[in-house]
Amino acid sequence: MAILYDWYENPGESDDSEEKGLHPRIFLNGKLGMDKLCRMIHNRSSLSVGDVKNAFEMLAQICGEELREGREVHIEGLGYFAPILRSTEKVTRSTKNKSSKMELKTIGFRPDARLKGELRGVKVSRSNYARHSESLSEVEIDMRLKEYFVEHDVMLRYDFQEVCCMTRTTANRHLRRLQDEGKLRNIGKRMQPIYVPAAGYYGVSRELVRR
Repeated sequence: MAILYDWYENPGESDDSEEKGLHPRIFLNGKLGMDKLCRMIHNRSSLSVGDVKNAFEMLAQICGEELREGREVHIEGLGYFAPILRSTEKVTRSTKNKSSKMELKTIGFRPDARLKGELRGVKVSRSNYARHSESLSEVEIDMRLKEYFVEHDVMLRYDFQEVCCMTRTTANRHLRRLQDEGKLRNIGKRMQPIYVPAAGYYGVSRELVRR
């Protein structure tokens, strides 16, 4: 299967320009989770699924320890990992206690040549439909959610994006609105939300309490 993409206007360009430049943006074709990854490695090796999981857990722990010490970690065939810092406020040469004005920004990753080689000759294909946010009214969104929950018990943010053909930013804005209006409930974690209809919405009886 080819990598799906669509064209988006370049941000920051003046509206007065005759024609805005475009850049391609990939649409990820799902996500490979740890359980499936471990099973795939098990099927291609003599390791048990448990052995693979234990190895990954130990790898994450050791990488964390080494990164915390300011060392770069190289996993041959995969790439290089290194901590990246940022200042929490404006810092100049005259700023006092500079060391207290920084924090970890992220973990940088640079792919290994072998990993990049695995993608050599990759095929790309433009998506058959644009995935820019559709201009749906709140009533139209409610109708799509009602149809969705006829066959599904829960909804993830990605599901909402697909159902309403919205970008991630627009989807998150509407999901917050729907929760504020009491139409959706998050039964998952704050950073890993799982949405279900609130009582009285999208086909759920007001007397039914869903856990």
